[in-house]
Amino acid sequence: MGHSNSQIFGQPKIRWLINKTTEDWINLANANPMEILLDHAHCERKAAGVALQLMFRYVGEPGLSEVLSPLAREELEHFERVLSILHARGKKLKKLASPPYGAILAKNISKDEPRRMLDSFLVAGLIEARSHERMALLSIHSPDIELRNLYADLLKSEARHFGVYWKLANERFDQNIITSRLKELAKVESNALVEMHHEPRMHS
Repeated sequence: MGHSNSQIFGQPKIRWLINKTTEDWINLANANPMEILLDHAHCERKAAGVALQLMFRYVGEPGLSEVLSPLAREELEHFERVLSILHARGKKLKKLASPPYGAILAKNISKDEPRRMLDSFLVAGLIEARSHERMALLSIHSPDIELRNLYADLLKSEARHFGVYWKLANERFDQNIITSRLKELAKVESNALVEMHHEPRMHS
């Protein structure tokens, strides 16, 4: 289910996800639903952290905190919702070894401004896009009704979060620069998933 932003936001000619999630990942996720759920909790926590980090890094940037603050709050609400399901099933939040996906993307963020800002928005958007794709798959294919409903409920807001980062980039950078850099980072994102991390994770 690789989505282009033309499918979600009506923005033509830019493709966010190059490759589709494989059936192998769906099978791995369905065979390990609680581990996926635990990793999902960590993903929501980290997503809130990314939004807050950008707010602090670019504290004087007009219009940034106004959109990232509610986004961070919503990510934490999702975190709490996933945590409540874990607790109801007798599980506690614990550390999990992270797949290399996030670190690979982070290494490709430029260290120099203003490219660092653009890359940060695009990487966050790519991660949100992949999360949206995988939650959509789980909302269809998970054998667990409660989890199917959870992922279905979160889809709309995940797409909106993805759109927030696109809008932040689009308001601040030339379209041609965005298009070119997004193509490069989308290749990095795709390559990070080519050899699947065989522990069940949202981004393995």
